[in-house]
Amino acid sequence: MKIINNFINEKKFKILKNKIFNMYFPWYLQEGVNKEKDGYFQFTHVFITEEKLNSEYIDILNLVTEKLKPKKIIRAKLNLLTKTKKIIEHGFHTDLNVNCNTGILYINSNNGYTKFKNNKIIRSEENKFVFFKSKVEHTGTSCTDENYRVVLNLNYF
Repeated sequence: MKIINNFINEKKFKILKNKIFNMYFPWYLQEGVNKEKDGYFQFTHVFITEEKLNSEYIDILNLVTEKLKPKKIIRAKLNLLTKTKKIIEHGFHTDLNVNCNTGILYINSNNGYTKFKNNKIIRSEENKFVFFKSKVEHTGTSCTDENYRVVLNLNYF
């Protein structure tokens, strides 16, 4: 596991946030966070799925990939979880059943986190990027101190 703070330069990160946090950016309801209809929901924006482009907003993802320089992206999506009264962990999982890398870019700071099976916790801090092997089980959470928690999730080689 590797963590990089201030992953994207400040100017580019501000551009990224302005493109995501505006009334014209499309978010889509996803029933269930880790499993279909698990009683929770999140909003997502899928840039790439099954190695296929799925979004006209790819310029947002390019701000990240120009720094990351992946050989191939299998999946890339934004997850937006709304504020809850208490922090909810959504269950340990792996993103894909593929031996690749997973990366999480935290888009906004809040008291949510990513927790790993070994109990290591990565706090949601704006512009922090964490890399780990895709077979490592982890769980995301909601937050209680902001209106939403947003992360960019990447699976890549």
